[in-house]
Amino acid sequence: MASAGILTDRKLRQRIGLASLVGFFIVVCCLSFALGSRDYSMAYIFYDAARLPYAVAAVAAFAVVGLIFVFARFSFGYLVGFYCYTMILGYLWLNSFSPFNYDHRLAGASAAISAVAFLLPALLITSPVRQIYTLSEKAMQRLLRSILLFAAAIAVIGSVYNFRLIAVTEIYAYREQLYFPTIVNYATAATMTVLLPYAFACYVARKSYWWAGAALLLSVCFYPITLTKVALFMPAWLVMLVVLGKIFEARMATILSLLLPVLAGVILFVSVHDISYRYFNIVNMRMIIAPSSAMDFYNEYFTRNGLTHFCQIWILKPFISCSLEVPLSVEMANNYGLGNMNASLFATEGIASVGLWFAPVSAFFCGLVVAIGNRASAGLPENLVLVSSGILPQIFMNVPLTVILLTHGTALLFVLWYVTPRTISPEK
Repeated sequence: MASAGILTDRKLRQRIGLASLVGFFIVVCCLSFALGSRDYSMAYIFYDAARLPYAVAAVAAFAVVGLIFVFARFSFGYLVGFYCYTMILGYLWLNSFSPFNYDHRLAGASAAISAVAFLLPALLITSPVRQIYTLSEKAMQRLLRSILLFAAAIAVIGSVYNFRLIAVTEIYAYREQLYFPTIVNYATAATMTVLLPYAFACYVARKSYWWAGAALLLSVCFYPITLTKVALFMPAWLVMLVVLGKIFEARMATILSLLLPVLAGVILFVSVHDISYRYFNIVNMRMIIAPSSAMDFYNEYFTRNGLTHFCQIWILKPFISCSLEVPLSVEMANNYGLGNMNASLFATEGIASVGLWFAPVSAFFCGLVVAIGNRASAGLPENLVLVSSGILPQIFMNVPLTVILLTHGTALLFVLWYVTPRTISPEK
């Protein structure tokens, strides 16, 4: 009885801690959006004190949805779901100040319901599937080393097509000039997003720290090839996830992984604005503001134009009548002049493909897809799931689900999780 009481008290403290952390995070996010309006009006990020009560009311109502992160167990869907929740939260804030002419009430309601429709399956479907095949110890060693060799080979091949050592502030001037064959594009994206984080997480779980370091070193090699911030900052990000996972339980580590960088941006912006602009632009703007803002643009565009009905998916395009003559991201760039604008499943598979009324239905099915990852990874150490999928939440905020599954190799990660032995960690 005493031990049951101790467990109950521990769970209660955990839930109070999680609830407090989520509440604090919501406040920090809203501050970040308000501060961002000072320097990003050219990107249609606005703030109007007269409309603040509407923004606060929308965010406060949506904050109730955040309670699901207090009671749900950790899973792949928990990690992805929290980042997507942040994006919808940000959109509801921006929606209150948007200068665009569309039905903002309908758009806000659709976004909030879509979030709930996505989160329910993504967080609550976590039951394991029976492993028909599991890698042996030798096969696991060979797999991990093969991943490193494959990553090195792709880095060498990629460098033949592009290799530039330039500052992170200059990457956008050259990125549009990059060209890689389709197969190299796919292999590079999957290697950076899935294969190297998976290998790193497995090596950390096996306490093979030198091999883990080799995976991080290879990830940096992709920066002069792809000119992406993901490649440049991946080692620091993955190490941060490892540290957070060692200190805190996985759910709290998930929230802190986004809270700490965003909070640092807010503090720097307020205290030393002149020298913090670059940090705020890279972290706060790119991580949370831009993905939320993309939903605003997509709502405005598809109020004036016909829906895509998923014709942006290259496999379906030959069979569906499509008004788009160029890729959707390019079409958005042509209309708003802010560069190629990819967007999340809520904007692409939702707003663009089926419209505001049916966007929650699309989001629900996307949540079911994420739940497949939950089931494939069930039984693995939580920290291994956290770190091996650590790059994907940011991808989910900026890229359609169909692209995430194929181009970025998420479907491959599900397979890797499925065959990974549940005894991979010495603690297990």
